[in-house]
Amino acid sequence: MKWLQFLNDYKLYLQIERSMSFNTIDSYSRDIKKLINYLEDNSIIVTPEQIDKEIILQFIYETAKSSNPKSQARLLSGLRNFFDYLIFEKYRDDNPTELIETPKTGRKLPDTLSQVEIDMLIDSINLSHPQGERNKTMLETLYSCGFRVSELITLQISDLFFDEGFIRVTGKGDKQRFVPLSLDTQNLITNYIKYIRCHDTPQKGFEDTLFLNRRGKMLTRNMIFTIIKNLAQEAGIQKKISPHTFRHSFATHLLENGADLRAIQQMLGHESITTTEIYMHLDKSHLKSVVEKFHPRSSF
Repeated sequence: MKWLQFLNDYKLYLQIERSMSFNTIDSYSRDIKKLINYLEDNSIIVTPEQIDKEIILQFIYETAKSSNPKSQARLLSGLRNFFDYLIFEKYRDDNPTELIETPKTGRKLPDTLSQVEIDMLIDSINLSHPQGERNKTMLETLYSCGFRVSELITLQISDLFFDEGFIRVTGKGDKQRFVPLSLDTQNLITNYIKYIRCHDTPQKGFEDTLFLNRRGKMLTRNMIFTIIKNLAQEAGIQKKISPHTFRHSFATHLLENGADLRAIQQMLGHESITTTEIYMHLDKSHLKSVVEKFHPRSSF
């Protein structure tokens, strides 16, 4: 039971002290629960203060049999954070994961949609369907602003600053940023509020939520995934896509059209520029055109 008590305290710490989102806390908790289950399944009696590197290495080795390097690296990262918390609270003097080498995962380039595929996807929306206009507005907003799916579903009407041309977004760690959006997207959102949303009756607590489901509540992440998956099938797009694909496409298309990497970083809400640099996966023809256009001694 001591593990569960430590886990509950850790979750409160992540929520209150680190201001992490529910989804992030849930992800970190799953890592610790996997370790707890491993200890129970193997009748290993050890407390969080006592567990050592050898036990954790064996746990990771067993986990590696059924997971890829990326999952292993994420699991190890979650355990490191937990033991750092124990050190912070003075339950331990050391982190037993400190000298465990993180599996090499490589750098996977994000999946993207071309501008033509974005158009195909949005054009496949049945606007005669009761939720058609809402779905079109949501996807246009995802692509126009590069939002995470959690940022999209939690958008509030009070976050819209159309006179200034911005939307206020609350991202990871409750950090706020302002993202510019096009006049076309502003008009779509305005028309959705004026002609579509006005016919929905928000449930208590969701009066300010921008995008509502049929019951007048906030949409779920899974619902957005399902909408996009179904639309991809309708459009005949074979790629495996998700709401995050729109975010990747937003950043990639901006970069390909000459946007500054720092500006993209700010709009995506990345804390580090190195996270944004993954979008520097432009094709060679584009790189060649950049050199031709901007290098002072270009003579191709």
